[in-house]
Amino acid sequence: MKLIITCEHGGNEIPPIYQTYFENQQAVLASHRGYDSGTLDLFNIVKDLADFSIKNKVSRLLVELNRSLHHPQLYSEISKKFSAAQKENILQHYYFPYRNAVEQQIEVWRDSNENVLHLSLHSFTPILNGIQRNADIGILYDSSKLKEKMFSKFLKAQLQQELPEFKIRFNYPYLGKADGLTTYLRKKFPQNYLGIELEINQKYSEENKFPKELKKAIVRVIGQLRENEHSMFQ
Repeated sequence: MKLIITCEHGGNEIPPIYQTYFENQQAVLASHRGYDSGTLDLFNIVKDLADFSIKNKVSRLLVELNRSLHHPQLYSEISKKFSAAQKENILQHYYFPYRNAVEQQIEVWRDSNENVLHLSLHSFTPILNGIQRNADIGILYDSSKLKEKMFSKFLKAQLQQELPEFKIRFNYPYLGKADGLTTYLRKKFPQNYLGIELEINQKYSEENKFPKELKKAIVRVIGQLRENEHSMFQ
């Protein structure tokens, strides 16, 4: 099984051509709305375990790479005011190159009869709209996909063994079948693709980094998954 690791919201960078539109927006850019704190740091630690990896450091406030073209949150309240030409330029320079790179790699492996496991790294704000999130780690998957369900159970068991004090939940704080890159790829590759989103509570992220022990635990778990990939679905 080939492993893809992606990081859609690794940074809050705004390309120079659009920076004037984001003046006085430093606070929102630095918040959970601007990027997924800690994920780029984690990506840089685990990427060498993958057969293919890709990261994005442009803020989701410019364009949301984890949303479909039709989704109302594809653009933020700032970028949705851009002209049609500006939006198309953003899609051509940031959205399509990222998503197409992942899709094209899966196509290559599909044509070689390879199965693909995709781990998409994300993090979530501890409190949203005044409500505290009740989890440390979320594992998002499509419950209608048997192999995704089996893999997610295996992943949770391994993570729980490494991090016994952590509360780990399935399809929390979001549903794995909601609109996103993994959902799109499941429809595109219904036979040989498994898409899992790993969500980590941002309360553990300080200065855009997760604790070393948390990262080491995730590295060990991914290593175990690679070693046991043939047996976990038996």
